[in-house]
Amino acid sequence: DEWWRRWYECSLCEQQYHGVVMHALGWACWKTYLGRPEADQIRGLAMSALGNGLSEVGHDKDALSVDEARLSWLRRLGASEVDMLAAQGNLAKSYEMLGRDEEALPIRRGVYSGTLKLHGEEDGDTLLAASNFAATLKNLRRFEEAKALLRRTTPVARRALGASHITTLRMRWIYAQTLYKDDAVMLDDLREAVTTLEEIERTARRVLGGGHPTTEGIEECLQDARAALNASVRSAAVDA
Repeated sequence: DEWWRRWYECSLCEQQYHGVVMHALGWACWKTYLGRPEADQIRGLAMSALGNGLSEVGHDKDALSVDEARLSWLRRLGASEVDMLAAQGNLAKSYEMLGRDEEALPIRRGVYSGTLKLHGEEDGDTLLAASNFAATLKNLRRFEEAKALLRRTTPVARRALGASHITTLRMRWIYAQTLYKDDAVMLDDLREAVTTLEEIERTARRVLGGGHPTTEGIEECLQDARAALNASVRSAAVDA
């Protein structure tokens, strides 16, 4: 709903808040609706906003506690599958921020599968779930599985959301990482990774701004990919 957007999205630039702003708004949202009855849906949404805000500033253990409490609350209420999937996604994120990717993986897989069944492959929530699932696979170095998922879903994201949408950019960012971080990487893979990162860095800077975490993350990966490519080229020249 439009009235709820004020807690997570700027009305002027229509970009989602992040960092300390999201943290402050998370606490403000929770304090605003804390007094509502326990079964009130808005109170539950405020709990989610608080957990997301805590996660944004690295208070990961606190965020995990909030996410676990929200999921338990939803189960007691017999909440809808949509709400359960959203809460499970937040829980998986908290696990990942604490380095517990193995625990996050089955949750990410279930959220993607459930969202796909509910909304179809072109829905924004489905594509976001696919991106998150691929990121977890990448973090666990299960590169071939991540690539297979992204090869299926990235073209759908381009078509449904557009090439400059943040979910599409993140999918391509993850894919580039699966290329240059693989121990069995080939020279052509490194070149593809660098080309991809250069392209999405320009787009992210234009659409999101240079200070956005996604832009900064892409820039960092671009530096790493360029260094890996240069090292591979030098090694190939020596061998020749």
